[in-house]
Amino acid sequence: MDPAKVSAVLEWRAPTNKKEVQRFLGFANYYRKFIPDFARWSDPITSCIRGKQPFRWTDQAEKGFQQLKKLFTSQPILQHPNPGTPFVVQADASDVAIGAVLLQPVGDHLHPCAFYSRQLTTPERNYTIWEKELLAIKAAFETWRHWLEGAKFPIEVHTDHRNLEHLRTARKLNQRQQRWALFFERFNFQIHYVTPAQTKQADALSRKPECAAGRKETFESQLLQPENFATLTVGNTKSTPIDSTPSTPGPICAQEIRASQQADAWAQDQLRQGLHFPFSLKDGLLCYRNHVYIPPGPGREKALRLCHDCKPAGHFGLFKTMHLILRDFWWPKIRKDVEKYVNTCPVCQRSKIRREKPSGLLHPLPTPSRPWEIISADFITDLPPSCGFTTILVVVDLFTKLAHFIPCEGLPTAKETADLFLQHVFRLHGLPKSLVTDRGSQFTSRFWKALQKLLGIDSRLSSAHHPQTDGQTERTNATLEQYLRCYVNYQQDNWASLLPLSEFAYNNGVQASTKETPFFANYGFHPRFFPPVIETSEVPAAEDWLQELTAVQQLLLQQLDQAKEDYKRHADKHRQPGPEIKVGDRVFLSTRFLPSHRPCRKLDARFIGPYPVVAQLNPVTFKLQLPRSMRIHPVFHRSLLLPADGVRPDTDQPAPPPVLMNGEEEFEVEDILDSRF
Repeated sequence: MDPAKVSAVLEWRAPTNKKEVQRFLGFANYYRKFIPDFARWSDPITSCIRGKQPFRWTDQAEKGFQQLKKLFTSQPILQHPNPGTPFVVQADASDVAIGAVLLQPVGDHLHPCAFYSRQLTTPERNYTIWEKELLAIKAAFETWRHWLEGAKFPIEVHTDHRNLEHLRTARKLNQRQQRWALFFERFNFQIHYVTPAQTKQADALSRKPECAAGRKETFESQLLQPENFATLTVGNTKSTPIDSTPSTPGPICAQEIRASQQADAWAQDQLRQGLHFPFSLKDGLLCYRNHVYIPPGPGREKALRLCHDCKPAGHFGLFKTMHLILRDFWWPKIRKDVEKYVNTCPVCQRSKIRREKPSGLLHPLPTPSRPWEIISADFITDLPPSCGFTTILVVVDLFTKLAHFIPCEGLPTAKETADLFLQHVFRLHGLPKSLVTDRGSQFTSRFWKALQKLLGIDSRLSSAHHPQTDGQTERTNATLEQYLRCYVNYQQDNWASLLPLSEFAYNNGVQASTKETPFFANYGFHPRFFPPVIETSEVPAAEDWLQELTAVQQLLLQQLDQAKEDYKRHADKHRQPGPEIKVGDRVFLSTRFLPSHRPCRKLDARFIGPYPVVAQLNPVTFKLQLPRSMRIHPVFHRSLLLPADGVRPDTDQPAPPPVLMNGEEEFEVEDILDSRF
């Protein structure tokens, strides 16, 4: 260190205004990485210039100021990190700061390579102790990522917080903790619990006298000098490995295979019986058709990871992975092991596109027994303004297929939707028995649910991201949009005036399912829309007309049932039942219809999860236990689910993406500790 600068620091007088404080901190920040507890001593100084409060030099600030000056002349000497030597990260947290030390073994002791410390932000100070300790490890990994990511040896993390050992096995993680778990997958490391006496360096980095405004208690601590730092040892520590699937697993050593073969009874039996084709001995290794035999144990797991998980291997499927592993290795029933390993790879299950038919056979809605018993409704939105309208409410009777097209000034509320039903549906057809809709806010609101319960209407909401549930209305919407495209003007501002004629045209057209027009199925006669060519004076008797209408509706029931069978037979040609899913199973959820905040959807995961199944509502609809932060309806069709019963237990699952509100991450409040009025 420059002696002139050291002298200038030691003779630096206490600041008398904010500008002088900023000047001193700017100079001291140059040596921040060489000071093991910079955040501890700089926090009271920084507090003097926070916000718009008047400048006030406190006793705590003076103590931190003098201690920082002394630290410039009593630093432990840092060594440059050596990539060929294992890394040790020692991390700790206090109420106001976090700290970490990057160390490497030199002889029989650990020598510091770098120090890290910073003050906790105001939201971070509200974290739980467990989260603060984990934040210290995460911050250290982020700071020294260029040394730690892809390290040659597993990284040892020393902490005095025993609960961090359960990071892998914790069953309930909030959204922040889940995102951190996903970040840790990039590193190959192990967590070792050590006693607080063995984490003095990191502890000193994170401790600070309690000088924040509004706190009554003050804690004093003595800065540990380098000669007082305890020597950290790896022995007698409890470790919990974090399987992060390193990008490039190390090669399999011949000595390891030779030692495992010598301890393997099957290999020794082959040697005692004498080697005959296809077995041979090369360089002291038992081979099968020139492929090295790998005995049961860690060697097989390492071979599978090397030929499937690492970047040069590519996470390919069974065929390519088998071809790659059989270039060098062999063991009995190797295909079965490779198939199980590939099928249970969580990275493959989340990332790969499914080429097979979608799962879940067609499960049609029940056939109504009379007109307007079961109806469906949906909205056509985002239309150009026409006569003050921008939305169309489409209501369809599932028995006669009669439809009403109702213009709306915008997407109506639940109360406004109820008024539209009263004016255009109830006054003509009475109350339906069931109503099929999507999960729009109008149909899921408390007002709408209470209204349906009061009127005795059964609500049938579609499952999340599965519009096929209300396929009738979706098909009617497409027909209406096609009609409007044919007749709308260039400005597209006259579609509202076309709705009465489009409704007449639709209801006067023969339906493929019923073989009748909705008009005739509902009223028993065909309407006129141009003068008849031949006039007739015959007036049918009322009884004859009633009998004919009854016969028509009975025929409709048969036609609808036959149409459903035809639709199901045709649809099931392009579907498959898929593996059975039961309550309690874990499944992956397709991201096809989920919003993504990542830069490119093409590179985003195809599935997330897995999540447990808590209920089966019908043969093809399941309810999942999703994190509350996802804020989507938890009921999904079978085609959006992928069974995860084969996920390997040695891998952590990634967290859901962060929740964004107006472009900013939203944090979930776990508990309210106190309030002030």
